Amino acid sequence: MPFLLAADAVLVFHFAFILFCTCGAVLALKWRWILLLQIPAAAWGFYVETSGRLCPLTALENYLRHRAGQAGYPGDFIQHYLLATIYPEGLTRNIQFVLAAGVTVVNVSVYAWLLVRRRI
Repeated sequence: MPFLLAADAVLVFHFAFILFCTCGAVLALKWRWILLLQIPAAAWGFYVETSGRLCPLTALENYLRHRAGQAGYPGDFIQHYLLATIYPEGLTRNIQFVLAAGVTVVNVSVYAWLLVRRRI
């Protein structure tokens, strides 16, 4: 039971981390210090998405699920839990690069707006 709870906690944290990588720059509108956490998180998310690597949180969740007597899953977190919801059928590497670029544009735009606003 503790391994199953730990696996579920990793699952929730992983999902929150993906949201933070994607949209966390918006939090900097309220708390400027968040950029010290969000910029490296977004960079990591960009790296994982564009390199085709698996996030270590996926391996940790699978390990904990195996220890709890459950089957893990092949592939990464997004493929297993979010693919049908977030990504269209027939996902290609080019689409992954476009998605990574979109996340980067959103974050850079918010940070640029913050810089301009701070100077005024």
